[in-house]
Amino acid sequence: MLTAADVMTTAVITVKPGMPIHEIAKLLCDHHISGVPVIGDEQRLLGIVSEGDLIGHAQLAGEQRRSWWQTFLNDPMVLARHYAKSHGRTAADVMTKDVVTVLETTSVADTARALEQYRIKRVPVLRDGKLAGIVTRSNLLQVLATADVSKPMNVADRIIREQLSDELKAQPWAHLLAKNIVVENGIVHLFGIVQSNEERHALRLAAENQAGVKAVEDHLSMVQVTSYGF
Repeated sequence: MLTAADVMTTAVITVKPGMPIHEIAKLLCDHHISGVPVIGDEQRLLGIVSEGDLIGHAQLAGEQRRSWWQTFLNDPMVLARHYAKSHGRTAADVMTKDVVTVLETTSVADTARALEQYRIKRVPVLRDGKLAGIVTRSNLLQVLATADVSKPMNVADRIIREQLSDELKAQPWAHLLAKNIVVENGIVHLFGIVQSNEERHALRLAAENQAGVKAVEDHLSMVQVTSYGF
């Protein structure tokens, strides 16, 4: 069956623990994304900062006063944690530390279940404890629309996807953060956003030139934007 490694996005925007929250907020806005992984040494995943984490911040949402009964009923440790998070200045202060993750070998079905069970939009994919990519809800929908997830990706399809991804990573015009590649029986399906017909044509050529490709299906959308998100 297909695994997280077969569908994940490898172009992931990350931040360091010390990044100020106002810079994180700008990053989310500029790239039209709702969350960003916090990475430590050697690509170790430390947490995730989401829109919710920032919206709850005192400087962004305004100081929120708790009623006396909320203060009375809540555990002091919980209140202290809430205060630290709502008044923090960096990614490390406000990030969610208990992050739901999957492995590269996790099946697409189990990955989808994790998104549904925990009501999250994306899940980091780990390789040897390090961030390897991210699977989003849109990634899963694109795969479901083109491939049989109950069957494993054959070796030839996996090689095509990896080689095409490597080719595009080296191209300054190819914004992989806004794209997803699905390969099924030698047919390359291109999803995501392009800014011009020239970019669309270049993507098709890059796919068609990969050894073993039988056809290319263009599912790309053209949107005039200045930055990309996942």
